[in-house]
Amino acid sequence: MRLSTRNTGLEHRLAARIRPRLHGFGGDFIAFTLKQAWASLFGAALLAAIILSRLVWDADWPLARYDALVLYALGLQALFLLTGLESLSEARVILLFHLTGTAMEIFKVAAGSWAYPGDGVLQIAGVPLFSGFMYAAIGSYMVRVIRLFRMTFARYPPFAATVVLAVAIYVNFFSHHFLPDLRWPLVAATPLMFGPTRIHFSAGQRRYWMPLPLAALLTAAFVFLAENIGTITGTWLYAGQTVGQVVPWGKFSSWYLLLYVAFVTVTLVVRGPLRRGALYLPSNRAGRFSTKAAMPSRKSRV
Repeated sequence: MRLSTRNTGLEHRLAARIRPRLHGFGGDFIAFTLKQAWASLFGAALLAAIILSRLVWDADWPLARYDALVLYALGLQALFLLTGLESLSEARVILLFHLTGTAMEIFKVAAGSWAYPGDGVLQIAGVPLFSGFMYAAIGSYMVRVIRLFRMTFARYPPFAATVVLAVAIYVNFFSHHFLPDLRWPLVAATPLMFGPTRIHFSAGQRRYWMPLPLAALLTAAFVFLAENIGTITGTWLYAGQTVGQVVPWGKFSSWYLLLYVAFVTVTLVVRGPLRRGALYLPSNRAGRFSTKAAMPSRKSRV
């Protein structure tokens, strides 16, 4: 299965309207921000529903808030497919996130790591089914951001090694309840493995690059913000946490690691942008900016 790297018709029309008005580095920064927001559309829509439902929902209404969020998420996913914002092949990848995320949710809730204090019918073992869509939102962001920014990953480590690391991270989310927690050795392993990897991307009219671990840290910060929105609204709560409390900073490392699992999951089907070799870019004053990226030969691909 291969994912398309082409933007949808709607995205082309929006770009045709906006691109001529953006110039220079400032224009590229605006384009970068707009693309990031567009890539995050699914997750942002889910967070908006979580916040709004918390504000307006009445416990006496016949439909439970959690069930309403499940139906909303299903409708949102259908809308993305019908409008072409996501393709069927992208939706299949996102389904992997939904399934692996739901499996972890069931285990973690049973282990007492966190809980869902509300009521609902559409749930499994105390886990509302909309929770899987929160993981799917990360998958949606991953596949969309790679496409929108036309990303290429240079100096990418051996693919088999990345899969082993991702599996080890995912297993540790379960095994640390019974065995020593390997979180920090795994955190240390990420820059050792991915430190040389550069993400080359198009923000506007020029190509830029960013170290992959830095991109993971920045993305984890936004996921951590979303996590706090979930707990502030009382949608889910960690053990010993009350509504309104900030999520413990120790959880940041968990989301940082989970992003590597998410990324490697995407690369199971999106292999085209991965390069073992370097992309040699013309240098300029900034060092990390270029107007053109030289494409490597096929031999350098993972």
